Amino acid sequence: MKQFTVNALFLLLLSATLVCCQQASKTTAEEAPVPETPVQVTTVNNATLSEDIVLNATSAYLEKSFVKANTNGYLQSSTLQAGAAVSSNQVLFKLITKEARAIGNSINQLDPGFKFSGISTIRAEKSGYVILVNHQKGDYVQDGEALATIINQSSLVFLLELPYEMRSVILQNKTLELTLPDGEKLKGSITSSLPAVDSLAQTQRMIIKVNATHPIPENLIARVKMVKSEAAHVQVLPKSAVLTNETEDEFWVMKLINDSTAVKTIVKKGMEDGKSIQILSPVFGAKDRLITIGNYGLADTAKVKITH
Repeated sequence: MKQFTVNALFLLLLSATLVCCQQASKTTAEEAPVPETPVQVTTVNNATLSEDIVLNATSAYLEKSFVKANTNGYLQSSTLQAGAAVSSNQVLFKLITKEARAIGNSINQLDPGFKFSGISTIRAEKSGYVILVNHQKGDYVQDGEALATIINQSSLVFLLELPYEMRSVILQNKTLELTLPDGEKLKGSITSSLPAVDSLAQTQRMIIKVNATHPIPENLIARVKMVKSEAAHVQVLPKSAVLTNETEDEFWVMKLINDSTAVKTIVKKGMEDGKSIQILSPVFGAKDRLITIGNYGLADTAKVKITH
């Protein structure tokens, strides 16, 4: 009987100890603080948002004049060099016929009143820039042979290969912005289009006229920005505030319901540019706080801490 009493007492003490340990563990678990994720927040803005399309266009000169010899003979003088600027009616070449070169001043010595020189002068029809010189001083050329090529600076255009399905977009843009490789921006407008479409690429060539203040080399590629669509006074959020799944068919934001709790809110996305996204629905209030930094991977009703 005494042995039984000791055993019963031991079991009673052991049970009490286990109960106390469980209660202590439960109390410790309940008292452990929930980790808070540091975040930064923003509010929705009303702004004008536009969605742009960027295509490439190549510079070209539509007017090129070919300076040609007007008789058979030798180039007596030529100072042209590629890249040189020439003005209208400027003397470009002087030709002397082979007969005059052979006879020299013999005829004038026999009859001074004859005033025979055998020299023919070739002038520029328009002002522009020399892009090619075919002959130099002393060369023998024939009548009609090309001596040089001059481009008309005022004929500068950019050629844009526009996908035909984007014709409606280009018609909405009366003025285009062209960005050159060095960052310079030019304003241009569509003056005409070629009545043909590339059979493989299905693109139509558009001619963009620009007003350049300095010579631009041919075959320079510029980026042309066109506005595809535009909306005014829409609610806009920074791009970092909008999250999406792997298939990008669902979008959401993390909205604060108080100073320490963020809930997942499904949104419908509209147009976007490089920095902002239009939110079609729901309509957020001016004081609603939405997480922009620290929102990635947050679960619904996550605990957060606002930082600045």
